[in-house]
Amino acid sequence: MSSQQNKKGKEQSFHILPHPAKTNNPADLQPEQREQLRSDPVQAFHARDPYVPDPKILENLPPATSREELQKRQDEINRRQADGR
Repeated sequence: MSSQQNKKGKEQSFHILPHPAKTNNPADLQPEQREQLRSDPVQAFHARDPYVPDPKILENLPPATSREELQKRQDEINRRQADGR
């Protein structure tokens, strides 16, 4: 419809399209993935190796924080939130 037709008194019309699901099960919308997992469950164990950062990145990391230091920081943050800051 053009804007001139709307001005002449013709009302806009909207249509509802059907949903692609045949049932209420959300898994029905992705049959390819479901079938792939069922057909070869061993593929779940063929994951990539863990990430190992470059030595340059490891050299630039700050030293690990102790549990006591982390607890102190947590207490400070909680205190600030309780005070309303």
